[in-house]
Amino acid sequence: MRHYEVRRHIAAEPAVVWQTLTDPAALIAAGTGIERIDGAIAPGERFTLWSTAAPGRGFRTRVTELTAPSSMEWTGGMPAGLFRGVRRFALSPARGGTDFHMREEFTGLMLPLIWRTMPDLQPSFEAFADGLARASEAAVR
Repeated sequence: MRHYEVRRHIAAEPAVVWQTLTDPAALIAAGTGIERIDGAIAPGERFTLWSTAAPGRGFRTRVTELTAPSSMEWTGGMPAGLFRGVRRFALSPARGGTDFHMREEFTGLMLPLIWRTMPDLQPSFEAFADGLARASEAAVR
C-alpha cells in the first residue's frame, strides 16, 4: 500500500467546510486543483474528475461512503482490484473551526508498476487543502 495525505485546520465550522467539499462548482472555483467534475458528489454516485495533477485525464470515481458533515470516501481504479485508490475525507470539530484530513491509499497487483509512473501527488493534496480552507473561510466572512 502507498498513500498521500494532508491535514489542515480550517477556521470554519464543519458544516461550512462540508458544503464546499461536496459542491463540485465550489471545489473548482476554490483553486483546489480540480478542473472539472462530471456528476454529483452524493452517496453511491459515480462522477469523473479532472485534475491539474494529470492534465487531460479523467478519473472515474464513486462515492462509497458519505456521512455529513464528518466523513466521505471516494473509490476508483481498475477492474478486479488490479489497482485501486481510496480517498478518505474526515472533518472534526475543533476549537475555532474544523480539523480537515484527506488521505488516499493505493493498493492492487498493478501498484508497483503504476506507482513508478504516477506523478508526486503531494503538491496537489496541499493545493486541495489550501483551496478548501480559503473557500470555506471566505464563506463565513
